[in-house]
Amino acid sequence: MESEVFGKPSKPALKRGLSALGALLIVLSAVTPASSVFIIVPGVIAMAGSGSFLSFVFAAIIGLFMAFVYAELSSAYPMAGGEYTMIGRTIGPFWGFLTLVLIFVSLAIIIAVIALGIGTYLGVLFPNLNGQWMGVIGIALAAIIAALKIKTNALVTGIFLGIEMLALLVLTVLGFANVSRPIGSLISAPEIFDATSNALAPASLGLIMAATAVALFAYNGYGAAAYFGEETHDAKRNIGRVVLWALIITVAAEIIPLTAVLLGSPDLAGLLKAPQKIEYFLEARGGHGLTVMISLAIALAIFNAVIAIILQGARLLFSAGRDKTFFEPVNSWVARLSTAHASPVNATIVIAVLAAASCFLDFNMLLLVSGTSLIVVYALLCVAVIMGRRNGSTASGHYRMPGFPVPAILGFLALIYIVYQNWSDVAFGRPSLMITFGILAAAAVYYAVFLMRRKDWTLHGPDEIA
Repeated sequence: MESEVFGKPSKPALKRGLSALGALLIVLSAVTPASSVFIIVPGVIAMAGSGSFLSFVFAAIIGLFMAFVYAELSSAYPMAGGEYTMIGRTIGPFWGFLTLVLIFVSLAIIIAVIALGIGTYLGVLFPNLNGQWMGVIGIALAAIIAALKIKTNALVTGIFLGIEMLALLVLTVLGFANVSRPIGSLISAPEIFDATSNALAPASLGLIMAATAVALFAYNGYGAAAYFGEETHDAKRNIGRVVLWALIITVAAEIIPLTAVLLGSPDLAGLLKAPQKIEYFLEARGGHGLTVMISLAIALAIFNAVIAIILQGARLLFSAGRDKTFFEPVNSWVARLSTAHASPVNATIVIAVLAAASCFLDFNMLLLVSGTSLIVVYALLCVAVIMGRRNGSTASGHYRMPGFPVPAILGFLALIYIVYQNWSDVAFGRPSLMITFGILAAAAVYYAVFLMRRKDWTLHGPDEIA
């Protein structure tokens, strides 16, 4: 698809078919609050016990800092490249390319991690399902939908999003209708289950902060709004608002049900030591029939998230091809748009195939690969928003964060502390950081050997002359 800009051909451009609300629905579907509550929240509870409430509060504060950063950068660069365009334009192309590789690998892995949960939740109705093949089937069906018009995807994801929000509402009502302990206990006396003494014990600040890194991951996805900037009407004005509203809704949709579960569980020790914590709560307060219904809703929520993240990954790859990151004819192939739906169909196929193949990798390895990459990207974004102000590269944006540069600096310092906590965790955090740095090193070699020597690799936008 070629168009004329000032008499010269421009790069392939996505069509603007999304309202701000449509973009928000897709972004919230990528965050998938219900999947976070049922998949990630139990892990945070396992780490920090009832201190998980504070972990999510701290993560929300850091998330607010990062939302300010995302809103300002995406307002200046509402392009399909997302973070790699923002970082590449403000800090430099080398850092932009490293971000591109890290995010692309992470997205493929994250899609697989999420899709593997489809079989788990469908298993309550259809026992003995093969989780890996259910993940592959889910990814294939999601890719078919993701290849359609972006407006169609906003409608589909919006419907599924409504279903998962209803599931969270049920969880919330069950908890607050059966409160068994005061909310102050979550703040003043957080507890964990000590398997050695088989009793509750105080949760340390160190455990709570370590769990904050995981809670931060549960909120992640609000920044995905930037990927749909080229398809959103009046993007420079709207995308920053979409980012902020996505975070606010996500925090409420996750921390309120978590609080309800912690306060409404009939036995805190029983909840903390239960292998399936949310299911334990549902069985205790709602019965088996309700647990089955909610589990099916969560399977839909997971499928919805797979659609949204495939949309995001396809646009990232499309943008990379448009920027001539690879070699011909790969660049032209992944940057090709569907004539019928104006969607990056080839890029959609690539991200779906890679994610489906990842379903057959060891699950712990998938978690290690994706575990800390988010922290590195967040840190680079904090630097990018400060550099963008200093060198004027973000001057065209319509959003400016309040209290600049304090949110970016505080967010960066918080991320450094989380990196320290992860490095101290020799079982998971440190190996994950080492894998992340390994991916960055490989990307740096590719850049030095190939991209740095080429003159045709440039970070383009859809309305900029090639």
